[in-house]
Amino acid sequence: MTITDVIQANWLIFVAALLVAVLVAWWLFGRGGKPQVRERRPDVLDEGAAPAQRNQALIDAPPAAAFQAPPITPPPAAGVFAGIGEVIAHGAEEEVEAAQAQAPEEPQPVTPQAGEPDDLRRIKGIGPKLVTTLHALGVTRYAQIAAWTDADLDALDPQLGAFAGRPRRDSWVEQAKLLESGDTGGYEARFGKL
Repeated sequence: MTITDVIQANWLIFVAALLVAVLVAWWLFGRGGKPQVRERRPDVLDEGAAPAQRNQALIDAPPAAAFQAPPITPPPAAGVFAGIGEVIAHGAEEEVEAAQAQAPEEPQPVTPQAGEPDDLRRIKGIGPKLVTTLHALGVTRYAQIAAWTDADLDALDPQLGAFAGRPRRDSWVEQAKLLESGDTGGYEARFGKL
């Protein structure tokens, strides 16, 4: 087998290799024709010997911790003005107390009842995270949720964070009423299997 036979059998591979070699050579030599522009940036040494001497003096100077600052003496009027901050703080405290006295009270959640807590996860839309949140708020029974009013739901929403709006959307109050009464058939007819 001669070289011509090898070339005739593999001519396609030789053509592809030749094209790749031409592209690489064009890329290498084509980029070399454009000279790069170098920018000149100023250096500290361009300013002369003075900055270098200043820097060396800072390096050779004793550490700042060795410096002893003179004692600070308060000005003569400092004793007169020292109580102004206390007067302002006391006035601000009185304003806060007055504002709190005028603000309407938020409805408080119903206090938990004695005994074992109900399984709040049976209410559709309440998972383990919400059970933990509700328990932290003192809600452990169906009767508490069944007694909620619209004002209670409005006060609860900001405390639920990402779950705000869920009590109304999933009808927690209606579900809790059915579960509290033990009406499993009515619950399953309305909300699905328990």
